[in-house]
Amino acid sequence: MLMDASHELPEAPSDEELAGRVQAGDAEAFGELVDRYEAKLKRYGRKFLSDPADLEDLVQDIFIRAYRNIQGFNTSMRFSPWIYRIAHNLFVNALRSRSRAPFIAIDFDMLLSHPVAAEETDTEATRSEMKRIVDHGLSLIPTHYREILLLYYEEELSYKEISDVLKVPIGTVGVRLARAKEALRAAYQKNDITYEF
Repeated sequence: MLMDASHELPEAPSDEELAGRVQAGDAEAFGELVDRYEAKLKRYGRKFLSDPADLEDLVQDIFIRAYRNIQGFNTSMRFSPWIYRIAHNLFVNALRSRSRAPFIAIDFDMLLSHPVAAEETDTEATRSEMKRIVDHGLSLIPTHYREILLLYYEEELSYKEISDVLKVPIGTVGVRLARAKEALRAAYQKNDITYEF
């Protein structure tokens, strides 16, 4: 049985529209944002933190911080980089506090950054294949390379959005992504797993 146009479901509001509603005092709209992002943020954090209880607490902290700071969100911008920036900060702080080694603040990628090259136009098939390769290989590479691959291939953020999340120049995003792919390739070769990059 066909439905006529008058029975079509209304289009779901965008993340940015929901954030605007929260800013106007609609707490239920924030619940919808939580529903949309909880699984994504857990997936993102799981690549860095092994303890599920820690991860659960941190994801709750991300939402608490997002709710407290929602008035500062510019609804003309995309919501996902904004909340991933909050997540990034909390996950990095958690890693620092759990690490026995001193945290070195020198950012070699930033020092070696070069002018921005045009962002690669990955075809949908290439991007989908890279997503699969990245997902299988994340445990094989250092933590600092995991995040850039996750943001680009899993969360599908643009170079500009990743630059906003990590607070680095767009050129640095390109450098880190290239190095992360290289680390992934080396990890696959070391483990005798064959993939074309």
